[in-house]
Amino acid sequence: MGNQAKLLFFAGSTRSASFNKKLARLGATIASSDGIDATFVDLADYDMPLYNGDLELDSGQPENAKRLKKLFEQHNGIMIACPEYNSSITPLLKNTLDWVSRIRENDGTAKVFKTRVFLLVSASSGGTGGLRGLHSVRPVLELGLGALVLPDQFMLPRANTAFAEDGSLNDTDAQERLRTAIRKLAHTASVLDAAGVFPR
Repeated sequence: MGNQAKLLFFAGSTRSASFNKKLARLGATIASSDGIDATFVDLADYDMPLYNGDLELDSGQPENAKRLKKLFEQHNGIMIACPEYNSSITPLLKNTLDWVSRIRENDGTAKVFKTRVFLLVSASSGGTGGLRGLHSVRPVLELGLGALVLPDQFMLPRANTAFAEDGSLNDTDAQERLRTAIRKLAHTASVLDAAGVFPR
């Protein structure tokens, strides 16, 4: 991977018209325009059953969980666009993180979460932009999985009218705030990678 930032972007929604999927796509576009190696992935292409310990014992981990973990491994920074369901994390995003965490290393740990930097963003048609949902995603990553999550967050309120036809934001100031957050993610990922803070 070297010491350059490689960023992965995805949303905790598979809905085709998801505001958060639009935000994740925009994030990847912004990163690419800044010369950052960026990949957008759609969780619709990584379907997984609801996590069940008996299912795991009988059938092992889903191949899509293994595929997604490999994508995580190929990037040192990850931006997740997090929809808000009833003031909390979406079942899809929680299930995705749960399954990927089950793909353990030889030492029995889910090291892939401990060796990347995460940025959380959200979009909502409401006035808070999905902020309450982010409050439930952060502890899953930080406390549950030991991940480093940037304190910076980006929320996009009134997302139903926020996007232009080309996928950019109508509010140029908001788009620049998102760009700043992505640049911080890229900078942090590359610096920590270069410093060897995250053992491979």
